[in-house]
Amino acid sequence: MTDASRSFVIVGERTNVTGSARFRKLIEADDYDAAVQVARQQVESGAQILDVNMDEGLLDSVEAMARFLNLIAAEPDICRVPVMIDSSKWEVIEAGLKCVQGKPIVNSISLKEGEAPFLEQAHRVRRYGAAVVVMAFDETGQADTADRKVEICTRAYRLLVDHAGFLPDDIIFDPNVFAVATGIEEHNDYAQAFFDATRRIKAELPHARVSGGISNVSFSFRGNEPVRQAMHAVFLYHAIQAGLDMAIVNAGALPVYDDIPDELRTACEDVLLNRTPDATDNMVALASAFQGEVREKTADLSWREKPVTERLVHALVNGISDFAAEDAEEARLAAGRPLDVIEGPLMDGMKVVGDLFGAGKMFLPQVVKSARVMKKAVAWLTPFIEEDMKHSDRKSAGKIVMATVKGDVHDIGKNIVGVVLRCNGYDVIDLGVMAPLEQILDTAKREQADIIGLSGLITPSLDEMCRVAARMEEDGLDLPLLIGGATTSKMHTALKIAPAYGRAVVHVSDASRAVGVVGTLLGPDNAAYADGIRTEYDVMRTRHASGRGAAARMSLADARANRVPIDWETYRAPQPNSPGLTVFEDYNLAELVRYIDWTPFFRTWELAGAYPRILDDSVVGEAARALFDDAKATLDRMIQEKWTVASGVVGLWPAAADGDDVLIRGVPVNQAYVRLPMLRQQMSRGAGSARPNFSLADFVAPVETGIADWMGGFAVTAGGGIEVASREFEEAGDDYTAIMIKALGDRLAEAFAERMHERVRQDLWGYAPDEASSNTELVAEAYRGIRPAPGYPACPDHTEKGSLFRLLDAEANVGVSLTESFAMTPASSVSGWYIAHPDARYFGVGRIEQDQVADYAVRKGWSLQDAERWLAPNLNYAPGQAAEAA
Repeated sequence: MTDASRSFVIVGERTNVTGSARFRKLIEADDYDAAVQVARQQVESGAQILDVNMDEGLLDSVEAMARFLNLIAAEPDICRVPVMIDSSKWEVIEAGLKCVQGKPIVNSISLKEGEAPFLEQAHRVRRYGAAVVVMAFDETGQADTADRKVEICTRAYRLLVDHAGFLPDDIIFDPNVFAVATGIEEHNDYAQAFFDATRRIKAELPHARVSGGISNVSFSFRGNEPVRQAMHAVFLYHAIQAGLDMAIVNAGALPVYDDIPDELRTACEDVLLNRTPDATDNMVALASAFQGEVREKTADLSWREKPVTERLVHALVNGISDFAAEDAEEARLAAGRPLDVIEGPLMDGMKVVGDLFGAGKMFLPQVVKSARVMKKAVAWLTPFIEEDMKHSDRKSAGKIVMATVKGDVHDIGKNIVGVVLRCNGYDVIDLGVMAPLEQILDTAKREQADIIGLSGLITPSLDEMCRVAARMEEDGLDLPLLIGGATTSKMHTALKIAPAYGRAVVHVSDASRAVGVVGTLLGPDNAAYADGIRTEYDVMRTRHASGRGAAARMSLADARANRVPIDWETYRAPQPNSPGLTVFEDYNLAELVRYIDWTPFFRTWELAGAYPRILDDSVVGEAARALFDDAKATLDRMIQEKWTVASGVVGLWPAAADGDDVLIRGVPVNQAYVRLPMLRQQMSRGAGSARPNFSLADFVAPVETGIADWMGGFAVTAGGGIEVASREFEEAGDDYTAIMIKALGDRLAEAFAERMHERVRQDLWGYAPDEASSNTELVAEAYRGIRPAPGYPACPDHTEKGSLFRLLDAEANVGVSLTESFAMTPASSVSGWYIAHPDARYFGVGRIEQDQVADYAVRKGWSLQDAERWLAPNLNYAPGQAAEAA
């Protein structure tokens, strides 16, 4: 499949009278209200589909199915998830199909009575628009070996697709999960047979899904819930790796795979993978040690004995949100007005947080946790405040409109700044990402904002910021403009943005400075501060103008003559093992963890230092360790609960250099080749210097050599569910976890890029099959080959992502697309080229001259103005002065 949105789905099993004694008793007692609560608990615990089964001998199953489905259809928080109608009786299934909203799933049909009844039921299911679960069961019985499972599923697949008109996406196979560790030798391989069959079904039956009822596997240990839950988690871990799409399991009772005690996890895997002859005996001997409930550690709650105002301050400073609503209510009842709680203990607590943060005694992760407590308390107080609001004269410290500009999708830094500002009493209107300038300015005018803040990550965003500033000047706005984001700088703000707008324009380098800057801009000394900024920027512009062009430069012709000297006569270009495109769907997130480079993660939270030394840093070490613990816990949940999906595509193509261009051949487009223009360094090397003027084209064999060289490209994403998961926490008032998810999503995407490059070197291209790099070596890029990214120093033209994405068919294959400014969306995505020559290295093109810009415009088929716009950060001259192309 090439559907990047595919992810593992948990089917809640507790609304099944055959699998849950409690649910059965509620239905038998006609207590449907309590039965509905069971469904609600399943959804709240993470079930994405509800399996509903009413097959009980003493029940009117048809009536029970219809009644229950009609009841949950009236519950908005339950009916948002699909229903799997589970019954062995067709009349019960049809009763459910007549009631259910949306697209249901029928569980199940099979070939046990032959092909004619199977097809009859399949036609009826399809008429209701439902998907269908097909059991691996035919006229001779249930399949217990991998070969039999695949044989039956293949036969059913052909019948459903060729004769019943089913789309393969609507077919879900259940290859039968049977109990292991029963003491019967023939049962020892049942779990492994399921894993093997799942792999083969996914490989041989395109677009079909695989499901299973997981609780069956642990039936031998009924009554021992810790062991059963561990077996389910371990089974799922291996089944998902094999390709399992969904599973019927108790959504609220799955431990994290890595949290299972090592001894128990090993015993489970020995049984499930049938690794040792004595696996069952060992498991039985070990099981008694885990009988009963596992008790959780209790936290020190002595602070709960303090007065409520002190408890609120303690909770804010320590980021403890568990009691926020409870304490807010107690404080409200003791206060004269609900606003007094905000203006009193809550703001007192946030003032302590602000002071500690300003003094460097608290760090961003802790501040964001404090904001989570504040939000939860305020959310509780809001209905009471609204009732009392007309009597209140409370004003915010100021109103700020913030946005990531049009064409850009990155917002982690902006979100952190917003949290910090809210913590300090400011009203922040966050317009999110891809915000057009009209929306930004209209919102600022309508809301009577005091400040506008713009953010961006990619270099084209700089131009958009200039356009926003120019429009603010045209519209006569009189409010400060803040500039921030990874691609921005004080120099660019002084040179490009500030001259477009006559009011205060301030570059803010990080969140810790935002509060001070905003406070000064809105304070009594704002005029003097703004004048000081203008004076500083004037000096920077003057110095830049006097210094531009002072460094010795080369003409383009001379720079090309000083290209990288490579002996192509002796070069043997490695030929790939897997030429063309290779797509990776739903890549195992757990495999990527060891490839994470944690240092940039800490930088995101403005904690300075290299991992792992930062964990023992005398200043930030304590905060870094706490953040790292939270990150690992969140990452475990992201992986175990499949909050996101990683997908990638790799392409390897014949290539040759034609001057400073690279020609990609053998691609499925209507032309003989794709031309990739590259840029070249033009700084002078000085007399006697052996340093070349680098271009990426230097590392690909020139076309005139006749060498059959190759070049690659890739696009990977870990963002299949990042935005959704982050938004859910943000809407729940948990900014800390929302930001954490996005930060981890970015790390997973970079880790995925690292893992793909390793697989390219070792296998897909295969020029370093014996490479065995440690994570430290991978982070240091101590291996052969490079993966430069369009828009970054070695190839700074962002528009070349367009060529890369067309070659990879990236949007269709992995669900990653480009904005008009060539930012990738989802934001947690990475792309680039692969170059394998042993001399290939990273470098920065740096400033380029008029002659190269004009030449590049011709090679790209652009106007000179377009070339200057897209290459603006690299120009060593004022745009508009380039000479005519020769």
